[in-house]
Amino acid sequence: MNSGSQSPNPDRDEFDFNDDAIIGRVFIRSLLVFAAVALLAAILWLAIFRGSKASEVVIAKDVTPPVALTADMSKLPNVAFRDVAAQAGLTVPHVSGADGGKLLPETMGGGAAFLDIDDDGDQDILLVSGTWWPGSDRSHEPTATRAYLNDGSGVFSRASAWDVGEGTYGTGIACGDWDADGRVDIFLASLGEDRLYRNAGNCFVDVTDTAGVAGRADAWSTSPTFVDLDGDTDLDLFVPHYIEWSASRDRALNFTLNGSDRAYGPPKQYEGTYSSLWINRGDGTFREAGEEAGLRVRNEATGAAVGKSLAVSPIDIDRDGDMDLVVANDTTRNFLFRNNGDATFEEVGVASGLAYGSRGNATGAMGIDTGHYRNDDALGIGIGNFANEMTSFYVGDDHGAWFTDEAVVEGIGSPTRPQLSFGLMLLDYDLDGRLDLFQTNGHLEEEINEVQSSQHYRQPAQLFWNAGSDSGPCFRIVPSDQAGDLGNAIVGRGAASADIDGDGDLDLLLTQPQEPPVLLRNDQALGHHWLRVKLDDPSSANRDAIGAWIELRSAGELQRRQVMPTKSYLSQVELPVTFGLGLTETVDSMRVIWPGGDVQNVTVPDVDVVLTVTRQSVPVSVE
Repeated sequence: MNSGSQSPNPDRDEFDFNDDAIIGRVFIRSLLVFAAVALLAAILWLAIFRGSKASEVVIAKDVTPPVALTADMSKLPNVAFRDVAAQAGLTVPHVSGADGGKLLPETMGGGAAFLDIDDDGDQDILLVSGTWWPGSDRSHEPTATRAYLNDGSGVFSRASAWDVGEGTYGTGIACGDWDADGRVDIFLASLGEDRLYRNAGNCFVDVTDTAGVAGRADAWSTSPTFVDLDGDTDLDLFVPHYIEWSASRDRALNFTLNGSDRAYGPPKQYEGTYSSLWINRGDGTFREAGEEAGLRVRNEATGAAVGKSLAVSPIDIDRDGDMDLVVANDTTRNFLFRNNGDATFEEVGVASGLAYGSRGNATGAMGIDTGHYRNDDALGIGIGNFANEMTSFYVGDDHGAWFTDEAVVEGIGSPTRPQLSFGLMLLDYDLDGRLDLFQTNGHLEEEINEVQSSQHYRQPAQLFWNAGSDSGPCFRIVPSDQAGDLGNAIVGRGAASADIDGDGDLDLLLTQPQEPPVLLRNDQALGHHWLRVKLDDPSSANRDAIGAWIELRSAGELQRRQVMPTKSYLSQVELPVTFGLGLTETVDSMRVIWPGGDVQNVTVPDVDVVLTVTRQSVPVSVE
């Protein structure tokens, strides 16, 4: 994330507010060059014409115009999203603490989670909130991360008994049954001490002090994740941290956009920090193991912390049976922590090609997701970036040895460059069996258009339909006016997905700083079939099988999906995994690769249902 500057001449590596002027100058220079070339050609033509009266020389060249990268509307699925937040009761604005002081955390927004809080089979909601700054005229107003229970049809009711984080400046959230009692628990990342809650069946109970996971009182935590990193089946906790920030330093730096008015400051003015790794001991307590695990990445020249981490995607990137971590860093290189199999890691971001953008520089990386978007061995890793930086889309094979940024090749690059992107997800919104790409957008400064005419504070989210890899670029952007309320301009931050109304397709929940959330109901009516799969492993402390892979073959296509609620930015998606089947009414085969490597073949008797797969006591061996 980038923002203002201390002077009218900002650091161009950070955020050049003179982009428009530069483009203008380059354009003028280009016109001069073209004019000079045209003049030279005219002189040459005249020389030839006058030097040969016997015959006229004509030089002709066929020029083929470039193919416009626009969507073929006859092929795009007719899918519209409707904002039902108000009728669902999601009307309370997020609290960022903004009251004119322009402190950096106010710009970042809060996360959201879809989870089955009350264990009734449908997806409920938690909306993360910040709080008011000490000394504010509104500091007496109560704030909390708010809970909403789903009646199964997409109608939500306030459930204050399940609220958490009263008075806490919450940022991101992680969901997982870390104590293996069959109920989903939560971890609330914060600006300040973090909080861990156990699901007691009728409320969340704060067990932070007992578990020992509060962390530093001056830390800025972002997008946490519950995942088994040491291979003992219970869920550990990885907590990314952003920058070494304080309100006093922020005020003292006195950033500005226009040379006079205060503005939000860029992260390059702050030191980096290290992520935390909390290893689950299995007795209700955790121990911090970031140093011994090799997660503390330092600048080789200065010894300073490199990380400015905003999001993480846990994935077994090299398919060796243990979980790796891809970390999106803001204005510094991204990390790939490759797991050595014992919860120690080697950071190989540069060697893997994931560290930098397509131009070889660090980007303002925000949200992240991974997936097999071509239905083959190719693994795609999408990372949303700052304004004037296209979304990164790294592509490599499923062994994770080397990735290249193919955002331009796959049709994502150009449309995303002007946007400032936060939450990013791969999901099959039209149930055709291919992963599409979605990202939320929105700037940091309400006044940005006054100093940079190409930018706007409110920006529409972007949806890219996956057309398949046989017809050029995989992704085609869905025009904003064809996506219903999804095309409305908002100040997008967190994003989560779930089937809120039981119709099989995925709906979207988007957060905004200082404003109510947006709940986008997917109103597609394409007649496409689907299968939703939920895993249950009663023999493991990781009962929900977070990290497992499900492979489904139908109509000649092999779809691979990972059970992973951690996606996007500061947020969590539902646990059931959705497979679109298009017009196909049968599933040829399905298998589950459980954490640890055991493989189980599954018979799918029907489609358009939620299928719960319980782990067999005698696993099928891998062939």
